[in-house]
Amino acid sequence: MEQDSRLSDRIADSILSMITVEQRFLPGSKLPNENILSEELKVSRTTLREAIRILATGGILEIRRGRGTFVREDFEVSQFQEFSRLAPEKVNVRDLYEIRLIFEPEAARYAALRATEEEIQRILALGEEVEERIRQGKDRTKVEQSFHKSIARATHNEFINQLMPVIYEGINKGVKLSESYEEAVQATLADHKMLMDFLKARNGEGACNAMRIHILHAMDQLPME
Repeated sequence: MEQDSRLSDRIADSILSMITVEQRFLPGSKLPNENILSEELKVSRTTLREAIRILATGGILEIRRGRGTFVREDFEVSQFQEFSRLAPEKVNVRDLYEIRLIFEPEAARYAALRATEEEIQRILALGEEVEERIRQGKDRTKVEQSFHKSIARATHNEFINQLMPVIYEGINKGVKLSESYEEAVQATLADHKMLMDFLKARNGEGACNAMRIHILHAMDQLPME
């Protein structure tokens, strides 16, 4: 089930890229029908519908009954294009972690207070998978992204969701760096558990502090230059 959810997340990202990077679909334009789009993306219509629902919830797409799926007319493509100019080679690890420190603790607070029960369960399931991958020594980059993305979505704040592409670069760099630092890996395990416990308890202040501690641990234990 969680694998299906992660696939729908990836398909949502692919559709978003069609809109913001390839500019195939402009604000107000209609997406191809389900048969055409699912064939192009090589996924089932069920997975495609879930990906569209994710983007609709995020304020990017609009589903019009009997008419199809459209890019929202008020969707600001330029915001994503501005973020895409932040080339990874021009941004060092410290920059990325500092923006995470400013942004993610408050996102965790709002997620704890605003998430639906379904969203909390999804966050917990992804967090447990991150932990399992760490224990097994497997790459966790994608699932780590999904974990943080699920927290951002649970804030029900569109601007926070739109900032996530910047955050992913920090997560990716952190995962790669931590592979060589066992202390950082073990801190991630403990920090994730603490964060998940506070989210499950709907403790906004605790979730905020746990996320801050998690990021500060990484900044302390990983090379930042």
